[in-house]
Amino acid sequence: MKQNKKARRPLPGPVSTLTLAALAALGTGWAQAEEAPETVQLAPVTVTATRRAESLQSVPVAVSVVSGEQLEQANRNTLGALAAQVPTVNFRTGASNKDTSLFVRGVGTISTSPGVEPTVSTVIDGVVLARPGQATLDLLDVQRVEVLRGSQGTLFGKNASAGVINIVTKSPSSVTEGYLDLSHFTAGNENRLRAGVSGEIAPGLRASVNALLGRFDGNVTNVFNGDKVNGYDKKGLRAKLEWQANPTLKFTLAADTVNSQDDIPTGVVTRTQLIAYPSGTVTSFPSFAAALAPVVASDSNRQINANLKTQVDDRNRGVSLTGEARLGDFTLTSISAWRAWNNTQVQDGDRLAAPVAGLPQSHDRGTVDFQQWSQEVRLASPRGETLDYVAGVYYLHTRDIETYRRDVRRVGAGGTLYDDFGVANFGSTLDSLAGFGEARWHLTPSLHAILGLRFTDDRLTYNHARSRSLPDAQFNGAVPGVNPDVAQSGSTQQTGSSGRTGLQWDLSPSASTYLTWSRGYKGPAFNVFFNMLPRDTLALKAETSTSVEAGLKSEWLDRRLRVNLALFDTKYRNYQANFFDLVSGSVVTRLINAGDVSSRGAEVDAAFKATSQLSIGALLAYTRARIDNFNCPTGAAASCQVNGQPLPFAPDWKTAVNANYRFALGGGWQADAGVEHTWQSKTQYDIGQFPDTIQGAYGIWNASLAVSQPAQGWRVALLAKNLADRSYASFLGRGGAYVNRWVPRDDQRYFGINVRKDF
Repeated sequence: MKQNKKARRPLPGPVSTLTLAALAALGTGWAQAEEAPETVQLAPVTVTATRRAESLQSVPVAVSVVSGEQLEQANRNTLGALAAQVPTVNFRTGASNKDTSLFVRGVGTISTSPGVEPTVSTVIDGVVLARPGQATLDLLDVQRVEVLRGSQGTLFGKNASAGVINIVTKSPSSVTEGYLDLSHFTAGNENRLRAGVSGEIAPGLRASVNALLGRFDGNVTNVFNGDKVNGYDKKGLRAKLEWQANPTLKFTLAADTVNSQDDIPTGVVTRTQLIAYPSGTVTSFPSFAAALAPVVASDSNRQINANLKTQVDDRNRGVSLTGEARLGDFTLTSISAWRAWNNTQVQDGDRLAAPVAGLPQSHDRGTVDFQQWSQEVRLASPRGETLDYVAGVYYLHTRDIETYRRDVRRVGAGGTLYDDFGVANFGSTLDSLAGFGEARWHLTPSLHAILGLRFTDDRLTYNHARSRSLPDAQFNGAVPGVNPDVAQSGSTQQTGSSGRTGLQWDLSPSASTYLTWSRGYKGPAFNVFFNMLPRDTLALKAETSTSVEAGLKSEWLDRRLRVNLALFDTKYRNYQANFFDLVSGSVVTRLINAGDVSSRGAEVDAAFKATSQLSIGALLAYTRARIDNFNCPTGAAASCQVNGQPLPFAPDWKTAVNANYRFALGGGWQADAGVEHTWQSKTQYDIGQFPDTIQGAYGIWNASLAVSQPAQGWRVALLAKNLADRSYASFLGRGGAYVNRWVPRDDQRYFGINVRKDF
């Protein structure tokens, strides 16, 4: 679905109007900076990309940082929304949390199987989330989100071969304080309430409690009953207890729970015809179009016609205990954690109001009961020595139990209705043990050598059993969408290694450069899902990657201008991917070792404090993520040959430019006016390279105006989202007779107000 017409561009590449405006402002600000006071500087940024707190500018890692305050004020409440603010990140949405996935530098994993790891790791306060669906929890009480780009398999684990989303929540404060935050947004009646309190409750003992209530009716209409869908209803709570037992020993107990009810439909239909790859042959399905009426398929459709409400009940919760002990100049850290994820999904698979001849009704219900236990212990050496290091051990145990049922209703001879079903019970367990360490050897005061290694042992098992009803003889014993009965199980064990080596050179007190080589490792996998067949019982090989990265961290103009650059070239072997295959005349999805893929490109992350009032930010990512050598399954169709084509969810270009101007109003009040523009080039959403799953290039304008009284703790903000009213698809998927899109929250122009009181 190419939604944008080609337009003339006076300059090559993704140069948006706001980019030019920002560059013009940059030039103006540069002139102003010459007259500005010397105290006008960018605030320092601290990150934990090396598993200890360090300056963003001193770590030899490509990192983008977004503060929790920025996310809250922009109404970006999930990691999926982070993709709009960090160009190197992309997000695959779906009707269920199980279908979601994060991508960094064009690489991610698309699979609902409990036997597959994510390629991008999500970490909250040092605790790894083992399943992608867990990462959809609402961002509550966040200090900052660090996006570590490229393989981080040495210090952050084997499932971080493309990157890490590192979420750091706020620590309890030393003085009693609290806040109340209310928001209302149009175009779907979205309302959010956040509240929290923090402070010292006894000498050496601090605590914080934060709560969230949120509701969004949705921006899609079900014409079957007139209901609004594509919304959510969320309730969340996060608490921390921090005990400074003595000057050298501290414990932090953290607990959180988020309950969510979503009614995201299984897409809205945009086409009732399919375009084949590579022939371009168009096949229309008029009977499906007629059954869909009165809904009319279009690129900007926001209507469905379904007799079952697709919905997901999701519960994420966890507890962690972190202990930090000073052993002389060394620091010993222990993180013990338990997390659970329960998910129940109900989906209307046929997308129609009733079954018709040749178009059976398919209604699905699935449940997930997932738990994980983890323990990490690491030791950090003192700083300032010739050699400093971080080393540790990590253990993870996961257990997954799932049930999935598909009910099928068909119209037989004479209009008689026939009901059939299939039920599968399946799950997996994983035990993973790793030892890791990374050291920096300070060869000279300005030259540093880097060496890190991680060894991992994985033991993965699965079980699967499916049964189905006996259909009427007129259907020849087949049930659409339900494979024959089967009972199977299996296991695999594999060891792997990951690591990093390189050099870092400090050019000056405000600039450094680095060159690193790294290896990523993602463990073996099983394709465990409802329609699993005997051919899926073979374990997939571990996915490995090698990457070369060169970077520059720099600050200029007395720390008013920050420019960080990264160049990278990464190659993946035994890439684990879903691919459409033809089996017994039916299209099925197979998880395979797809072969070799690569991701190479350049990234720019810049911030400029032009004056004490004007701040400008600009991020640019060029990512050429391509399929180098695709391994077609035996007997696959000729369309399987996709060598040289782009990876899904990997636009070549993405930009994000923003500007904020602060000015005094008098009486202690101040105002902040902000504008933001994000843009990305066309995106292929399917590894099958179908022409109708391409989202054309698009850009989104956002603006805000806030007035605040810091001394009294008041802040009131007006927000405008998608000012140009640009409709787009956050995901495009194909069915047997249609193409559908997932409708994002900002698919149309909407406005909001946010009121916050700190006390």
